[in-house]
Amino acid sequence: QVQLVESGGGLVQAGGSLRLSCVVSGGTFSTYATGWFRQAPGKEREFVATISRSGTRTYYADSVKGRFTISRDNAKTTVSLQMNSLKPEDTAVYYCAASFVGEGTMEVMSAVKVYRVWGQGTQVTVSS
Repeated sequence: QVQLVESGGGLVQAGGSLRLSCVVSGGTFSTYATGWFRQAPGKEREFVATISRSGTRTYYADSVKGRFTISRDNAKTTVSLQMNSLKPEDTAVYYCAASFVGEGTMEVMSAVKVYRVWGQGTQVTVSS
């Protein structure tokens, strides 16, 4: 049974940085693509970033491109999201997710439905 546990959220001022981590247990981590999504109050869950099972392919939402970096360590079964130059509109609950589709196009890997296992979420609040 695959489980994901996020950490690293918190309160930060605009322009600041946070690093989210997600530890994945169960299954074979190196076969999963992993992604980060976020959901703000009253809004649908939206794609943030994803990384292929090999770590060689990454995709980002336009809203975070150039500010956020996703990475993974297959030996430690961990996926991270480094968030720099944070803006108030980045405020949301951030979710880590695992997809049994190991890699694919941006169109495929940015879709919520491709991810079958989700973490409990971690709150990120950016004050202005």
